[in-house]
Amino acid sequence: MYLSMAKKIIKDILIKNANDLLTPHDKTRAGFIALALEKNYLAIPYVEEAKTLKSLASRVKRPEELLEINDLKVGLLTASGLSEKSLNHLTEKDKIISIKGLIKEFLEPAGPRFVDELVYRYLLTKGDSLGGKARNLAGLLGERKFIRSLLSVLNIAGIDYQWQANDASTWFEKSEENNNEIEKRMKTLCWKNSKGNRLLIMNTNVPIVNKNVDVSVLNGLKEELKINKPSITHKPEKYLALGELKGGIDPAGADEHWKTANSALSRIRTSFNQKQLKPKTFFIGAAVEKSMAEELFKQLKSKTINNTANLTNDDQLTAVCNWIINL
Repeated sequence: MYLSMAKKIIKDILIKNANDLLTPHDKTRAGFIALALEKNYLAIPYVEEAKTLKSLASRVKRPEELLEINDLKVGLLTASGLSEKSLNHLTEKDKIISIKGLIKEFLEPAGPRFVDELVYRYLLTKGDSLGGKARNLAGLLGERKFIRSLLSVLNIAGIDYQWQANDASTWFEKSEENNNEIEKRMKTLCWKNSKGNRLLIMNTNVPIVNKNVDVSVLNGLKEELKINKPSITHKPEKYLALGELKGGIDPAGADEHWKTANSALSRIRTSFNQKQLKPKTFFIGAAVEKSMAEELFKQLKSKTINNTANLTNDDQLTAVCNWIINL
């Protein structure tokens, strides 16, 4: 672990007025394009499955013959409009009835183009699944950008750190080998500054608040973060800062995102105040519109929140991450 004091990279106040927090049009455009590309990557498995379905279904000459190909069963059920979850509640007889309904009502009327009709209906059902994943995509992209910026600040400052993946209890050392796409996997981060040992936890339930908090920074060792025993997260006095992170880029949803985040931050402050504790609070958002920027700047001036940044502004994001590692 890095034992010396990490020098601050950012000293100047970057946010001098509310307009500094606004999301420029070019950043909004870039955000929408990035989302579109990610959606296309998510869609790749569905497109490949549809190609396979078409290839196998093309082996028969009549729609009713599709029932004879056992390898098509799941594809036919999906094309009939049934989700994977719904299949757990259906008997084999129910499934056959659904497939026969698909054939009679939609494939047979399509005539010689019944295979195309089958593929279209398969993709329509899979589109619902893709839509569900896409709804969480903006938040995931925002989270990844924040983590990557945080790690970059630690790396530039020469601070050693360890990190824990979402799906593992193992702690990984900072290294070039395991640094690949760490932002997609990281759940917890630990490092040391001149004031002590620090833990940062993404998307965790904070017991004193009894709600999930996007980013929590605590004073403590990684060994204090436990699963089966009382964890450091149950000790309110250990929290140094808590923040909300909103990665949605759509300007139409900006005010709603801020309303949700502002309520969450207010709830955090109230919960800790009841214990005579005042951890710092902060907000990072991708879509920041006029009224929202004015409210954020007002809260920043009054020290209602201690820090804020527009996620699309690299300088502001770096400043907040630098502030976090030096807490």
